[in-house]
Amino acid sequence: MPRPPLAREKVLDAFEAILIADGERAATLEATARAAGVSKGGLLYHFGSKEELAAGLLERLDALTTADLEIMASADEGPVAYYVRTSVMEDEALDRALIAASRLAQGGMIAAAEGLRDNRRRWQEAIRPHVRDTASLDLVMLLSDGLYFNNSLDVHGPERLVPHREELAALIALVLKATA
Repeated sequence: MPRPPLAREKVLDAFEAILIADGERAATLEATARAAGVSKGGLLYHFGSKEELAAGLLERLDALTTADLEIMASADEGPVAYYVRTSVMEDEALDRALIAASRLAQGGMIAAAEGLRDNRRRWQEAIRPHVRDTASLDLVMLLSDGLYFNNSLDVHGPERLVPHREELAALIALVLKATA
């Protein structure tokens, strides 16, 4: 599949950044064009409306989730440990797309809420064969959700709010023991 045009990606990057920093209401076409360094006409060439821009962001999220699931499936540490470990945000493309889609969902966009639920369902299905029962699956998913949310509270400060390195490794070992 050919790579999307650079200008299109710049527009999506700008839209995503505005959503993350200022929320859905601030992510207007004008603000997005300005942040991307393109004219409004240039933006409209790629995205005819804010809804199309949001759809482009959700397509990006879907592609990033698909790539993450492929990595997860072949992770040496196993899917459960991979999923818990990567629930600690590191300002990666997938993290940014998830936060931006969450902002759209918080703004009332049904497609964004459905896309987020579908992504979570896809991760659940990938983890399900690697845990002993539904309660174990719920434990992994809710723990990971909590790590992700807790980390989102202070992504720019020097103190991280989630366990790292040895503490995270110990938490993962505990989860693997509890779910095996």
